[in-house]
Amino acid sequence: MKRILVFASGSGSNFKSILDAIKTGELTAECVGLFCDRDGIGAIELARRDGIPVFIHRRKDFEDYEKYFLGLLTDMEALRPDLIVLAGYLSKIPSTIVQRWSGKIINIHPALLPKFGGKGFYGIHVHEAVLDAREQESGCTVHYVDEVYDHGSIIEQIVVPVLPDDTSTRLQARILEQEHKIYPKVIQRLLTSN
Repeated sequence: MKRILVFASGSGSNFKSILDAIKTGELTAECVGLFCDRDGIGAIELARRDGIPVFIHRRKDFEDYEKYFLGLLTDMEALRPDLIVLAGYLSKIPSTIVQRWSGKIINIHPALLPKFGGKGFYGIHVHEAVLDAREQESGCTVHYVDEVYDHGSIIEQIVVPVLPDDTSTRLQARILEQEHKIYPKVIQRLLTSN
């Protein structure tokens, strides 16, 4: 059974879609851990409900970056993941970890990259920017993670039309629905092709 490690910072809706896909057999993998950069989030509740180990690595809890990085790396290596899946994770992954798992870390972004990506483009801010730019379409992108926010090679995208009466929350809800469909499928494809 292939092993996935999920990183999340929020409610965990994409994490839930992954767990649901595992339960239905759409995704044949084992989630071996959840890494978070904050506590008190919905993703942690989901993990604990399913007996998945939770690791909280907050930069502020370590006296220096080296100790933070080593703690992260040690816990990750102990879990031996085949694929690392970012699901609404807001912290930057240290470049040494990106290099260590090159081609094995993926992310989902709520826009059609390379548009509306990079630092500051997360959550509702992405959809507000799409509407402010009067875009006719948006969507979501699954991509490999490299050392730059939302920059790695694109794996797959789904286009979602921007409707004339869209608000940022309506657009976000429609795109999130597509994220929940595409992410488990892409994860399954990547795991079975390696």
